[in-house]
Amino acid sequence: MGDSFSMDKFDRSLFGDDFEWGVSTAAFQIEGAHDADGKGESIWDAFTAKKGKVKGGHSAQIACDFYNNYKADIDLVKQLNIPNFRFSISWTRILPNGNGEINNAGIDYYNNVIDYCLEQGVEPWLTIYHWDLPQALESKGGWINRDIIEWFTEYTAICAQNFGDRVKHWMVMNEPSVFSGAGYFFGIHAPGRTGIRNFLPVIHHIVLSMVAGAKKLREILPDAIIGTTFSCSYIEPRSDHKRDIAAAHRADALVNRLFIEPVLGLGYPMNDIPVLKGLEKYILPGDEQNMTFDFDFIGLQNYTREIVKYSFFTPYVGATLVKASDRDVPTTVMGWEVYPPAIYHILKKFDAYPQIREIMITENGAAFPDEMIDGKVNDLQRTEYIKANLQQVLRAKEEGCKVNGYFVWTLTDNFEWAEGYHPRFGLIHIDFDTQKRTIKSSGYWYAGFLKK
Repeated sequence: MGDSFSMDKFDRSLFGDDFEWGVSTAAFQIEGAHDADGKGESIWDAFTAKKGKVKGGHSAQIACDFYNNYKADIDLVKQLNIPNFRFSISWTRILPNGNGEINNAGIDYYNNVIDYCLEQGVEPWLTIYHWDLPQALESKGGWINRDIIEWFTEYTAICAQNFGDRVKHWMVMNEPSVFSGAGYFFGIHAPGRTGIRNFLPVIHHIVLSMVAGAKKLREILPDAIIGTTFSCSYIEPRSDHKRDIAAAHRADALVNRLFIEPVLGLGYPMNDIPVLKGLEKYILPGDEQNMTFDFDFIGLQNYTREIVKYSFFTPYVGATLVKASDRDVPTTVMGWEVYPPAIYHILKKFDAYPQIREIMITENGAAFPDEMIDGKVNDLQRTEYIKANLQQVLRAKEEGCKVNGYFVWTLTDNFEWAEGYHPRFGLIHIDFDTQKRTIKSSGYWYAGFLKK
């Protein structure tokens, strides 16, 4: 891969002076303080309260207690030489009922977090929606209800009006394919709805909301740098058999293309997945021009690759994953294959869309079985994972790919949705009994890598 990859001189300078470096988090996963200062109930508050929904019966009522510890945690961001800190706004801290009356205590809280970031020389990057829909809106149908376009636009406007004087970088949504599929088709995430009849309207209303939110940001903050993020898996067929190749193509359409292509003006991939033709009944006159937006950047979030084979028994897509555990490959605690070239292939795939101006890797990381020994966490596997992925990002960049940023998932060990506290992704270890923070060796490596 060329001299630039020799380990002794592998540091940030290889990526250029304008490359953005950061770390990513999400409100529900770190904040805790689930009912503090007027915060309303989100779908994840409701979901985690139900028996059997989260591994170990864990809840995020306290999580990492970032709500109370934000200054100390932002100090750690600074200590690790990380210039950009991505975090999300909790919709129910701002609008406890989803719309209507604003909770000023929530506005004050995020103003304090933003101000402290800037005081410490850390640039805040805000995600408007990272999965924690207000339960009051879910009771009205949530993403199934077309009114959500209006609700989401109102919420976005409030964020822009209150934080836009200091925040330059915005992400409208996080991983629509995950929160729609896991939450409204498979039911394994909040709000736990299932079936194609729920999933189809949700797809369309997310696309319209994402664009409406972006347009509202642009209207209120004409100089803002506006993006949105998509989860992507590099998908390969199990064999060169025609049926496996076709299955992988359909899986790619569902996982990687379903939300970005309409936003880029290419429409939904209905020809590849015929069941998506059911979207047509939700597409109203005038919708098509309200489905596209010229984002300043697209955030890509990649962790692994998937091997796909044909499956007669899988409805709608006729494809199924060949589990990493059945393939005798290295895996993370999540059961995901460790395969760094995946991020290179994903970058090349999305770089091929001429409509995309700039790409940021807004999440990349891994959960491994970290052990605290003598007060230290020597997580060599995570360090090697990040290093190997960065080599692949640099490989793509050197080939002319328009990638210009990399954010590690995540700052601290946190609440990993339906997996609870079992998977640890952090550069910083948290003892969830005491809330003690311990920088892992991967955190120290990243700090050294980023040191100017």
